[in-house]
Amino acid sequence: MVQENLYQPFEIEYRECTECPIDPHKHNFFELVYIVEGNGVQCVNKNQLPYSAGKLFLVMPQDCHSFDVKENTKFFFIRFNNIYLKDQQKDWIQQLEFIFQHTNHMPGCILKNKNDKPLVKSLVEALIRELVNQQAYHKEMAQQIVNTIITVIARNILLQLPEQPKHPGKSEASLNILHYIHEHIYVPEKLRSEQIAAHFNISPTYLSEYFKRNNGDSLQQYITQYKLKLVETRLQYSSMRVGEIADELGFTDESHLNRMFKKYKGVNPSSFRKELQSQTN
Repeated sequence: MVQENLYQPFEIEYRECTECPIDPHKHNFFELVYIVEGNGVQCVNKNQLPYSAGKLFLVMPQDCHSFDVKENTKFFFIRFNNIYLKDQQKDWIQQLEFIFQHTNHMPGCILKNKNDKPLVKSLVEALIRELVNQQAYHKEMAQQIVNTIITVIARNILLQLPEQPKHPGKSEASLNILHYIHEHIYVPEKLRSEQIAAHFNISPTYLSEYFKRNNGDSLQQYITQYKLKLVETRLQYSSMRVGEIADELGFTDESHLNRMFKKYKGVNPSSFRKELQSQTN
């Protein structure tokens, strides 16, 4: 599989593709993919994501993704790496780093706020003009526009997080625990309370009390509900079997996942998927 690299802090590219695939590849940077026009399917980590004009995707470092172009498509790519992020204002980048690290399991168009869709479209059009015209200070202008787009994306990603912070004064330590959980969501042994407590050098009892006080849910409730949100994503965007999803997310077996999903969602995973499919037919 091709591994792409970015040799500068950020770059932008406007590309038109006819009816042919863009083969699976990975890269070591963040990539925003905006669909100017056209339609087809993007595959991100086995999730099949239909795309059309106006959709915006965030591809995380080391995601495996490809495009199956059904209709002549104009893509606009914005690529940036950690060097670019670290050159920005400290408060701004700390917030974005946290948000980006919490969205890498949530595929799909990230523009959930309908008012932001025309804004992003106009910003992308402005970037295309800067790219084509190459007028004085075009690099500086492009960077300011890119920063604005990233900020809009951050706002939309916050709307997609499975659990919004319930207390506005949430401490950095609490956010770090959430970050740890999301980062290791596929590694069950690292999600045991004893393991998390040891990582943060606190007692398991204190961890349990501290987590519930700052997040409302118990530690295990939060982990379970976050996993179930990921299950919903797999059911909606992939063709993975329920047993495969259970194995990927560390459930004991398919029956365990079925019981937990029905307990929290009211239906079993297969029925949930069928309902989604009926809504799109």
